[in-house]
Amino acid sequence: MITIAVALSILLLLVILYLLFRIQVLASIFKGSYRQDVGKSNKVNAVLLLVFFFAMGALFIWSFADSWKDMILPLASEHGADIDSMFWLTMVVIGIVFLLTHILLFFYSYKYQHQDGKRAYYYPHNNKIEIIWTVIPAVVMALLVFSGWKTWARITSPAPQEAVVVEIMGKQFNWMVRYPGADNQLGIVKHTLVNATNEFGIDFTDQNAMDDFPSETSSFRVPKGQPVLLKIRSRDVIHSVFLPHFRVKMDAVPGMPTTFWFIPTKTTEEMQMETGNAEFQYELACTEVCGRGHFAMKMIMIVEEPEDYNSWVTEQSKKTFASNRQGATPAEGAEGGANNSAENGAVAAVTAQ
Repeated sequence: MITIAVALSILLLLVILYLLFRIQVLASIFKGSYRQDVGKSNKVNAVLLLVFFFAMGALFIWSFADSWKDMILPLASEHGADIDSMFWLTMVVIGIVFLLTHILLFFYSYKYQHQDGKRAYYYPHNNKIEIIWTVIPAVVMALLVFSGWKTWARITSPAPQEAVVVEIMGKQFNWMVRYPGADNQLGIVKHTLVNATNEFGIDFTDQNAMDDFPSETSSFRVPKGQPVLLKIRSRDVIHSVFLPHFRVKMDAVPGMPTTFWFIPTKTTEEMQMETGNAEFQYELACTEVCGRGHFAMKMIMIVEEPEDYNSWVTEQSKKTFASNRQGATPAEGAEGGANNSAENGAVAAVTAQ
């Protein structure tokens, strides 16, 4: 407390001294006796501004070139090329504008430095200049927006019918993945059915749910060269699906399912060879701060050849959600689902063959 009081006292003293100095200057100006000598400091500061511009510009170019390889992650999806093109087009446009404005900023600071006896030129308005610097940015921005809209519309167009469907559900603080089985149709889910043994909230009265199966707990798989449709949802708060190497990013919003489809172009093994990193793995990360355990919301995505993927699906298809319910058979799982739905107030009927 004493330290704070001493610090405040010193600060107050400095403020009082500054105000006294200002009062003296104002009094001199009022009497007409105030004179301020610029000296050589103004010229020195003007030169230092140019030195700063060239020195910092050179350091920026060096830093950019040195970080080039790590700046953009290797691309592994078809639509990613469009995303990267749009990104670099925008960077070039704003980079040119940034460079021109800063050249003028530092040049004018040097050229129009203070000189004794020189009066500022009064230039209040120019309609031609106003039109130029309004129309040109408006046209450039309109072209960028239109280009971005076309790219985004193409990327978010309906997925092909043959797309591999994968459901990704976010919850505090991990991802869960569900596959639709042979029918490529995910079963219905209801939030009222979520419990310790049915974390997806699957309605087992829906026949489409009978062949749905989970992925491994730490990873999920997709085939190379085939459309992959991600059906994204959240069980609690907002999360965000981010696959940086595929230029995929979509929020997982509770109560509002979202989708994103893409075509992987490089298997995990191919990317390991390209990067020279034998331990490389594609990562699914959450980019929406969702609570204390946000940092832990990671999952590995494995991209493999279609033949390997199909073999994996065949093996996993024997481990459906329905058959895994307390070790029941698929038919018994359906009956158990009906009982579970009834307990939650749902009216359902199941016919077990």
